[in-house]
Amino acid sequence: MSAKPSATALLAKRPRLLIVGCGDIGLRVLRLLRGRWRIAALSSNPQRVDELRAAGATPLLGDLDRPETLARLAGWADAVLHLAPPQAEGDEDRRSLALLRALARKSPPRRLVYASTTGVYGDCGGARFDETRPVAPTTARARRRVDAERRLRWFGAAFGCSVTILRVPGIYAADRPGGHPRERLAAGKPVLRREDDVYTNHIHAEDLARACVLALSRGRPQRAVHVCDDSELLMGDYFDLAADLCGLPRPPRVGRAEAAALMTPLQLSFLSESRRLANSRLKTELRLRLRYPQPALGLLA
Repeated sequence: MSAKPSATALLAKRPRLLIVGCGDIGLRVLRLLRGRWRIAALSSNPQRVDELRAAGATPLLGDLDRPETLARLAGWADAVLHLAPPQAEGDEDRRSLALLRALARKSPPRRLVYASTTGVYGDCGGARFDETRPVAPTTARARRRVDAERRLRWFGAAFGCSVTILRVPGIYAADRPGGHPRERLAAGKPVLRREDDVYTNHIHAEDLARACVLALSRGRPQRAVHVCDDSELLMGDYFDLAADLCGLPRPPRVGRAEAAALMTPLQLSFLSESRRLANSRLKTELRLRLRYPQPALGLLA
């Protein structure tokens, strides 16, 4: 009668996942995968070591802005979940380039999932569309994401790695830092009047984390997927809904000229893009059943 395998041997057989950019969404993924994967989390902050270890990950100290610190990443992971944003300036994502160079040094991963943004499409005039629409970024922030997507797709083709790009809109959750409209509503910040308003898209943080997990096993090679809920709300209607659910006054409505005097350039950039995203790939390819298909459910969670 053969001896039972030791706990160490069982652990060694688990697939190995590297999470890059293990913030709120990464921690949610850790909770979903704990015990099923061997997980390492890259962080540039030594003060996060205990938090990451308590969440079930092996902390790896390294900085995407300092490529020389990334040598330990080569050859370790079967899969990579890339959640780190680009640096704050330029049209290229130097952080993704540094990561891919480190991964390419030895035994590249078989799978890589990247959380991009729906901002890669630019302004679509409120049109409804799927992932076949060409990208047309209008800000440097979005151009860096397009650069990252291009580099990742090249890496996948060159190294036989299945790359799935998750294009993610506004993320919300009551327990996510800055992820609920309450503070903005309580401060009385305005929204656009209906005739000037734009369509926005949303996803609850828990549904995004679940999509990340499913993409690690079901994502198709070199494929983009919209990770959004089923809503099609104008931005002002979203904040009106949140106000009603929270028992707060609805935000004041202003025209674009007044908004330009009241809002930051970053806030105004979000008011210049209007789109409605189709999410059929999310449901048919990743087979995600949304827990919060409408913000009316997620805002109360």
